Amino acid sequence: MSGGIPTITITPSGISPGGAAAAYARTDQGGVAAAGESFGGVLDRAISGAIALSREADQASLQAVAGKGDITSVVTAVSRAELALQAATTIRDKVVAAYQTIMSMPI
Repeated sequence: MSGGIPTITITPSGISPGGAAAAYARTDQGGVAAAGESFGGVLDRAISGAIALSREADQASLQAVAGKGDITSVVTAVSRAELALQAATTIRDKVVAAYQTIMSMPI
């Protein structure tokens, strides 16, 4: 089990069909969600990971300020935390847009 989220190629027009199909094929191999895991569980795990990366970045920054860390590890930790935050923001925006689309549909 890789424990990570599969890579999906994103183009200016959205997610490429090949990337989405490859990610879907990896789901039964433990790539995204284990069998029976809910969408909420996957989101919870992703949010927990983003929070953990943010805490690691804070720790690395504090160690550098105290003179115990090196700048490369600080920059790497902060970049990883920033990327996780950007991914979380993008997912949130997509969920809100989907909700708004569903709510605007006629019954």
